[in-house]
Amino acid sequence: MGNDLKDLRLVSKKNREKSLIHVSSSSLNSEVVFGKDFAFIAGPCSVETEEQTIQTAIAVKEAGAHMLRGGVFKPRTSPYSFQGLGLKGLKILKKASEITGLPIVTEVLDPRDVHWIAEYVDMLQIGARNMQNFSLLREVGKSNKPVLLKRGMNSTLVDLLYSAEYILSEGNNNVVLCERGIRTFENYTRNTLDISAVPSLKELTHLPVIVDPSHAAGKNSLVIPLAQAAAAVGADGIIVEVHICPEKALSDKDQALTPQQFKYLVENALAIKKALKNVENKKII
Repeated sequence: MGNDLKDLRLVSKKNREKSLIHVSSSSLNSEVVFGKDFAFIAGPCSVETEEQTIQTAIAVKEAGAHMLRGGVFKPRTSPYSFQGLGLKGLKILKKASEITGLPIVTEVLDPRDVHWIAEYVDMLQIGARNMQNFSLLREVGKSNKPVLLKRGMNSTLVDLLYSAEYILSEGNNNVVLCERGIRTFENYTRNTLDISAVPSLKELTHLPVIVDPSHAAGKNSLVIPLAQAAAAVGADGIIVEVHICPEKALSDKDQALTPQQFKYLVENALAIKKALKNVENKKII
């Protein structure tokens, strides 16, 4: 492991104990700080209609979300599946942000799209399938937007850290890492949530680490327990899929939460974080 880490010059904890990543919407005067308080990112897998997106945004804001997520370019396994609304979707997300005051994050797939998408959103997401798309990593590294970097389903923690190193090496230090489940022989869940990744990454890097229980589980019934585990193990936040009417969702409907379920998740995660804070100064034997 030591030799594997020797070129991690910027993301290593040797350089800095802890980074706080600020994601703000200048036009709305709102800000989320990753690494400070537990952050909740919520919203639909895909931006489908203006009504669906705005209703969901209002609902997650009322339930305690700090940021709004929503896909407008969707990398799907099948070329015949819903691929997203593109520019139209970005404009809908922007409107939802202006109504709710929530900063927004969306996935970018192509290096050529980075800078114009950055004009609409407050954080750029690199999805699991693009974690080692080095041209894309370099391009978001040249932007001034914070980046949410998801771990690939077949990638090690060292692979993830080197992907982050690509971004930081281009001058963008504002990176948040995301554990979203890895591919194993288990097929009951969509992926296997590597909960040990959170404390492991905390030992290795100064960058904040959040968890995506939605893609790890693939099942609505498992999202809340996995989110609670993320809170308990020391994650800096979670990103979950919430839909105003999950059964009508055009993508990932089986793992989407209702706004009521998301509110329950927020309450439980905050209770866990509060309990941990009460004992964090006690000596571990």
